[in-house]
Amino acid sequence: MNLVEFRIDRRSGIAAYQQIVQQTKQALRLGVLMPGDRLPTAKEVAESSAVNPNTTLKAYRELEREGLVEPRPGLGTFIRRSLARPQAGADSPLRVELEAWMTRAQEAGLEREDVAALVAAVLEERYAGIPAAGGTPEGREKRMTSA
Repeated sequence: MNLVEFRIDRRSGIAAYQQIVQQTKQALRLGVLMPGDRLPTAKEVAESSAVNPNTTLKAYRELEREGLVEPRPGLGTFIRRSLARPQAGADSPLRVELEAWMTRAQEAGLEREDVAALVAAVLEERYAGIPAAGGTPEGREKRMTSA
């Protein structure tokens, strides 16, 4: 059983509960969390991340609505399904290429924010018009313009 530890960035402008949702989905996509794994309790998240337990419960309810987790009374919240794809695994050729690219970017003097901006720009260009999982292009556009 894997245990994920949430890292909340209070300066990001993204609500803490949404960061928990995003980090859980990322862990599901990377295969860090698998069906049957238990998520940390709201109390455990509060202790490790200094967030209100209700914040975690809100995130877990959203994940439950999306069919990714299920609460088991008295036992905790458990992963129902994975989002992992073999092409995105830790040992995939694509990840190896990405790590090499990141090394070149760092050696070229790019800072973390530069790399994030570059990746976000190319990602948006490459996947323009393709809805993110669980979203529509219109919804994504609305989120982007309201930010």
